Amino acid sequence: MMKTNTSKLLAFKFAALLATTSGIAEMTPEEKGLKIAIESDKRDTGFRDTIVEMEMVLTNRHGESSNRKMKLRTLEGVGDGDKTLITFDEPRDVKGTAFLSYTHKVDADDQWLYLPALKRVKRIASSNKSGPFVGSEFAYEDMTSQEVEKYTYKYIGDADLDGANCFQIERYPVDPKSGYTRQVGWIDKEHYRVIKIDFYDRKNSLLKTLSFNGYQQYLDKYWRADRAKMVNHQTGKSTELLWKNYQFSNGYTDRDFDQRSLQNAR
Repeated sequence: MMKTNTSKLLAFKFAALLATTSGIAEMTPEEKGLKIAIESDKRDTGFRDTIVEMEMVLTNRHGESSNRKMKLRTLEGVGDGDKTLITFDEPRDVKGTAFLSYTHKVDADDQWLYLPALKRVKRIASSNKSGPFVGSEFAYEDMTSQEVEKYTYKYIGDADLDGANCFQIERYPVDPKSGYTRQVGWIDKEHYRVIKIDFYDRKNSLLKTLSFNGYQQYLDKYWRADRAKMVNHQTGKSTELLWKNYQFSNGYTDRDFDQRSLQNAR
C-alpha cells in the first residue's frame, strides 16, 4: 500500500518529466519503474481504514506446520505512511501479543511489540527491522505499508506469470539498514496488483519469494489478496498468510493506533 501527499508530488514531477518526452518508449528504465510504482500506489489510495481476520501458517523444512490467528487493523496515512495494529488471538501461548507499526515515507519506521507474559511494550530498533517477525519468514520491515518513497526503481522488462501479463521491476531500499539489497517484483498490467516479489539478501543472493493469490475487489476499487506465501529458499521454511472478512471504513482514528492500544486491543 503506497499513499498520499508525497506520492502526489512525485506524480506531479513525473508528469513534468513526461511533458519533455515524446512517449513511454523514450523513458529511462528508472523513470518507467517509478511510473509503474506511482500508478500502483494511486490505485490503492482512499480506502481510509480496514480490519481483517488473518491466519498465519508456519511450516518448517520438514513440512511440519503450526497456526496462529490474529486480526489486522490498518489506518491509511495522510501525508505519511499507514499505521497498522496486529493482535494475536490464538493459540493460547501468544494470545494478547500485539504489534504496532507506524510506516514513514522517508524516516525510519516506528514499531512496537507488546508481550503479555512480560506485561511490557518492546520497541523494535531500526537495526533489527531485518529480523524475523514473531518467528515467521516475514521480516519486521515486510510488515509495513510499502511506500513509494522507500525505494528507487528500475523497469527490467515484461513477463507472463500465472497467466497474467506483468511489468517486471526492481526496487532498491533507500534505508541502509534494510536486510535486502534489492527486490524484483511482478505487477500485473491490467490492475497494477503485485503478483510476486523476489527478495535478495545483503550478499545479493536470492533469499525469499513472496507470492500473492486469490485477489478480490472491494468497494469496486480496492484489490486484496486472500493468500500470501513467503518461501525462504535458504532455510527451506515458509510462512503463509490467509485473510478473510475484510471490513472497510470502520471510523478508526489515530487514537486507535497509539501505544495504549497495544495492551487494550481485542
